[in-house]
Amino acid sequence: MITVHNLKKTFRTRQGGLLRGQTRVMEAVKDVSFSVGRGEIVGYLGPNGAGKSTSIKVLTGLLVPDSGQVDVGGLVPWQDRRAHVARLGAVFGQRTTLWWDLPVTESLELLRHIYRVSAARFRQNLHDFTELLELGPFLHTPARALSLGQRMRADLAAALLHDPELLFLDEPTVGLDVVAKERIREFIRHVNATREVTVLLTTHDLTDVERLARRVMIIDHGSLLYDGALAQLQVRYGSARELVVDFDAAPPDPQVPGLTLLGADGPRVRYGFSGAAATPIARVTAHAPVRDITVKEPDIEATIRRIYEGGLLRSGVA
Repeated sequence: MITVHNLKKTFRTRQGGLLRGQTRVMEAVKDVSFSVGRGEIVGYLGPNGAGKSTSIKVLTGLLVPDSGQVDVGGLVPWQDRRAHVARLGAVFGQRTTLWWDLPVTESLELLRHIYRVSAARFRQNLHDFTELLELGPFLHTPARALSLGQRMRADLAAALLHDPELLFLDEPTVGLDVVAKERIREFIRHVNATREVTVLLTTHDLTDVERLARRVMIIDHGSLLYDGALAQLQVRYGSARELVVDFDAAPPDPQVPGLTLLGADGPRVRYGFSGAAATPIARVTAHAPVRDITVKEPDIEATIRRIYEGGLLRSGVA
């Protein structure tokens, strides 16, 4: 669905005044290459100023790159803009595509005409989205009177009304409560599974990534530093996995060869380990009688924070 090869985009800013100032060149995106298959959900992560927004603006056709090749569904975004945007959907957590003073249903009706959606298809999509997103109670409410959660659900319906092939999501659950977040995640999973909508997700809420994406790309200082499975990222760069063991009784010596003792509280002992869990579990059960064992995976938020703060990937693409 998306192929990006050696994408580069720079910006020039003037510093020190108009006459004696100097032009500063900032490389927002540096030779970035990746591809996204049809029907994938990919998390696109990076700290503020990393190059995420710039590269997404190129993918949507809003910016023209300095160099590189970009193909989205067979089209070059900035050259075939009209045809390209007709196949896109986008939801930006801080902005809305709804008309502020119009009821939600009238905004959706206007979008139907803009995207030239047939009346039959509009009715079917509106019916499906109303049911899945529980839009009924506020379909006739002006956008300005909606809660944040209601507006986000309405924006999702608006973004998918014309059956786009590709959906860009930027902070789709920002500011929402736990229930509202899960409702939106479930809807995204549903449209991806039933309509094969390709999703590129940018977010600072890493629970969104864990719930939705199996693959992540990490960009920082304009360079793509990681492109691969989320699980593999945790294995490579996360803290050690943890084994929480409830022994029948507090062991006289909680130390187990090959495992790192993290803490002991009576019969409950915590060990750190890496790799597969089978060998550590065998060692623990051979050490003393065990009542229960739990394997705790590395926390994705802590893993990403370690990568950003420690520059663990800057030596090259993983």
